[in-house]
Amino acid sequence: MSQRLTSPDPGPHRQERVVNSVTELLQGVADPAVCTLTVVQDLDGLPEIHLAPNTTLRGRPNQRTVLQFAEGADGVCLSGDNSITDLDLQVAADRLAIWNDESAPSLGRLTLRSIRTVGRVRFFARNAVRGGHVEIDGLDIVAADARSGEERPHDYGVFVLQGAFTLWNMQADPDVLITANLIGLSAGRISSPVFGSGVFVGGAGDTGGRLAVQHLETNAVYNDGRIEPGTADQISGGVFVLFGASVDVLVNNGPVTTYGANDMALDNWGFVDRWVSKDKVTTFGPSGVGFVNFGQINELVALAPIETFGLGARGFNVYTGTVRSAEFDRIVTHADGAVGVQISQPVGRLIFRRGIETHGAIGQSLVKGVPQNLAATPLSIKPGGSAQEIQVRGGLHAHGKDVLPFEQHGAVESLRIEGGFSSATARSGNP
Repeated sequence: MSQRLTSPDPGPHRQERVVNSVTELLQGVADPAVCTLTVVQDLDGLPEIHLAPNTTLRGRPNQRTVLQFAEGADGVCLSGDNSITDLDLQVAADRLAIWNDESAPSLGRLTLRSIRTVGRVRFFARNAVRGGHVEIDGLDIVAADARSGEERPHDYGVFVLQGAFTLWNMQADPDVLITANLIGLSAGRISSPVFGSGVFVGGAGDTGGRLAVQHLETNAVYNDGRIEPGTADQISGGVFVLFGASVDVLVNNGPVTTYGANDMALDNWGFVDRWVSKDKVTTFGPSGVGFVNFGQINELVALAPIETFGLGARGFNVYTGTVRSAEFDRIVTHADGAVGVQISQPVGRLIFRRGIETHGAIGQSLVKGVPQNLAATPLSIKPGGSAQEIQVRGGLHAHGKDVLPFEQHGAVESLRIEGGFSSATARSGNP
């Protein structure tokens, strides 16, 4: 069992202390007279640290101080109204670099600013925690492994893996509200993704505790759920908004890339008023999806292509809930069963500026936790699906055997295709 040091309850007339060594840091954490600890030297071999309420831990301004924790130890536990700034916190990838004390009645206001970690960052509202706010401005999770997180939300036939960053209101009481403003989150590297989900925010279902996020902005996110191919009841997500969560504005400023089976790059089970994806969205694993919606989105804008490469990896799906307005740059898939766009619920207006293209035939894909054989149709309106308006500029193009470019089983009030239809079946002269 790793050692940990807990700071006592705060008292009056608290002071700042400058820290140059492990001993000075541990003494400062234990001193009730200290409200701010400024670490000016890189430190290693640290035990787990618990900050008292209203305590700030910070590094050198504009150059992160490195805190390396001992083998087997977690990092810094926050108890309420804490701030951590300008620090590089390093634990084992599957350990917690930053988390909250669940015996505290509230998060208070937890602030992270200019933080880099190796290890997970996790905030749970459960047990005693019944309120609070999380404020983040710059959080870069270089490496993390969230697969050991036993708590996994479940719906639509699947369990969702926790993220390198997880903010989750788990209270069953719908009166429990957690609020957040999350800016500048990134996870993983292009050649070294985080394991599990990337960025995970959620509440306790449609009737439980709620999470209200004003802004959620991500930079680059690279994740691999490391789910065994063929597993039907587990998924992960690059950026995942769970049920019970609402987001006013969600912006993906950097690319979102997933590498494993059942990895959803962008996934919504909650409510998002406006979602803007500015950079490319890519999935490489089987049964991945570029963007999948099970909740409600008022406005969705994808300014860069969505591209998938795995068996049954679809581009854009609406299975439950609705999207009132969505505009896409281009959607391309590259495998059997990899539908370009699949609509199974009523939606509003969909615009595709540079077409939808598929390069696969019939193959297996995971749909709501059930493997199904699907044709890699560029645009598929399934039974129960409908649209007020669909515009496709750049055409619908299917390159796989026995795949038609368009499938319609539901009503579309206004449909306009510019750039034509093409399919391998038509080109071969087959009926």
